[in-house]
Amino acid sequence: MQPIHKDIDHILVSEEQLKAKVTELGARISRDYAGRDLLLVSILKGAVVFMADLMRAVTIPCAIDFMVVSSYGGANTTSTGLVKIVKDLDQDLTGKDVLIVEDILDTGITLSNLVPMLELRNPRSVRLCTILSKPSRRKADITPDYCGFEVPDEFVVGYGLDYDEHYRNLPYVGVLKPEVYQK
Repeated sequence: MQPIHKDIDHILVSEEQLKAKVTELGARISRDYAGRDLLLVSILKGAVVFMADLMRAVTIPCAIDFMVVSSYGGANTTSTGLVKIVKDLDQDLTGKDVLIVEDILDTGITLSNLVPMLELRNPRSVRLCTILSKPSRRKADITPDYCGFEVPDEFVVGYGLDYDEHYRNLPYVGVLKPEVYQK
């Protein structure tokens, strides 16, 4: 079996850039939430790598939890904006500062529907942290409170992002060769 790196056209964000940015984000979050009841909420599966690194870069006490959500439409190929919670949080959000941790903010449809759903659970605040943002694809009015990198409208994988459940384990963010996903 060939290494998965052969499918990458070029590296968009290097492993070193990711490490530096996560350290920077962790320091900012630690300052902003000092003395508060912080809950980091990872949206699975893509955000798990970023979440693992980010929670170690946060230097204040915090709790973690996980959600699986999907936005679905017709044949599951387009998003209608309806959000289905596949795995809900295990914790009560009352009075907590919730920071949603995402791998990529793309159209924003799912998160623009998820945030109000979480706000109904009486948290102190709900904010968003994403390692990647594609503002050129945004269809919903949502902006991350913490953002690692803005990326162009290219098919990116690695650092938790996948194509057909592959490439999540790459230590960098790379652009997938079109021939891989246009088969």
